[in-house]
Order: sequence, then C-alpha cells, then structure tokens
Amino acid sequence: MISGLSARAHGERGSALVVALLSLLLLTALGLALTLTTMTETAISTNQRNSQEAANAADAAIERAMQDLLAIPDWNRALSGAEQSSFVDGAPSGTRELPSGSTVDLSGIVNMARCGHKEACSSDEITTRTFDRPWAANNPVWQLYAYGPVSDLLPTGTVKSSTYVVVLVGDDPSETDGLPLVDGNASSNPGSGVLSLRAEAFGPNGTHRVIEATVARTASAELERGYTGQRGQDEQNRRARKSAVQTPGKALTTTQLAL
Repeated sequence: MISGLSARAHGERGSALVVALLSLLLLTALGLALTLTTMTETAISTNQRNSQEAANAADAAIERAMQDLLAIPDWNRALSGAEQSSFVDGAPSGTRELPSGSTVDLSGIVNMARCGHKEACSSDEITTRTFDRPWAANNPVWQLYAYGPVSDLLPTGTVKSSTYVVVLVGDDPSETDGLPLVDGNASSNPGSGVLSLRAEAFGPNGTHRVIEATVARTASAELERGYTGQRGQDEQNRRARKSAVQTPGKALTTTQLAL
C-alpha cells in the first residue's frame, strides 16, 4: 500500500514537471514573439520616419534650387551644366560618405537619371525611347545643379539631419525642338521657359526618396527678380518663397513622389 502511494506521488511529480516545462516553453515563445513584434514595429517606425525625413529634405532642396534659378537670367547655362546653385559641397563628381557609413556617387546619380545605369551614358542611350523616358530626342539630359547635406541648407545650422540631397536640372520634355541642352525660345514651343527639377534624398538604412517638379518663368517672376536684386538676399529669399517661379494658370509645381 505504501509503495502504491509512493508510485502515484512520483507520477504526479513527473506530470507536474512536464506541465512546468510546457508552461516555460509557452512563455518563452510568447516572450520571443513579443520581442520580435517590438523589434519589427521599431524598424517600421524608424523606416517611416527616415522616409518622411528624406521626402521633406528633397522638397526643401527643390525650394532651395528654385531660389537660385530665379537669379539666373539665362537658364541655358544651367541646362548645359555651366552654372550651378550656390548650394554645393565640392566638385560635381565623386562620392560622398554619409554619417550612416554608406556612400553617394554623384556621377552615378546623374547617369541613373539620364539612362538608367551608373556608368557613363552614350548619346544613343540618352535619346532612346523607354517607358520612363518616352520623349526620345527631347529626353532630359540631367545636369547636377545642387548637392550637399541637408543640414547645410540653412547657415544657422538649425537643421539636424543626416540626409544628403541632390538636385538635377533638365529641359522640359514637352519641348519639340530636339535640343535638351537649350531651353525652347519660340512661343510655339510648349516647353519654352520651363525646366524640370529632380531632387533625390539619401538617408540611413538605404532610404532614398525622389521628387520631380516643373517650374516656369512668368512675367511677374521677371519683375520680381529685377526688384529683389535691389533689396538684398533676405528680400529675395522671402519673395522667392512667396512666388518664385510658377506656371501660368496652374499650380506652382507638379510633384511626383516615388520610393
């Protein structure tokens, strides 16, 4: 009788051990799932923040480039690459290292926009009609116009960001003259006095956002430039933010966002 009770107690202790191990396994699985969910949510939040920050940086770079374009009497100099924005951080080529450790290749960015690969583009590749560049001879020949850390956009140093921005300028593809390095000068040319801007922002963890905008001269913009030239940079910046360049009868810019 005593031996039977002892065996039953031993069996109950064994069952309790199995239940305890299963409970421990279940709690471990729940803990791992909770940890994984937390890490995933944190990564998603970080990526979302970096993506939004890059989009804002690209938008700010577009605004900064438009201020400099307003002061250029001849946009052909920008289209040919002879004149750049005052917002640059060195020679218009080579690589730039980001605080995150990744690098940005300026020449590769230009070539990717021109023909879809990082190596130098041939004239045939630039004028080839593709899904992304369907204008053939009027495909924009993008030129590097502005580039640098977004933290340098303001001289006050109040912008705290590790994002790097690049702004390319090209002829409006709606032109019909087949001269992508020359702004159309005929009233019958639909792209006369119109430029295309392409801003690219590069952030940590491979973040990359692109904004494209179309800007055009108007008679008021011409008057504004002549007027603000007498008032100094502060007045010019204020008026450029208010009404720098705009398309008659349309919104200030046409913007496309893409990852």
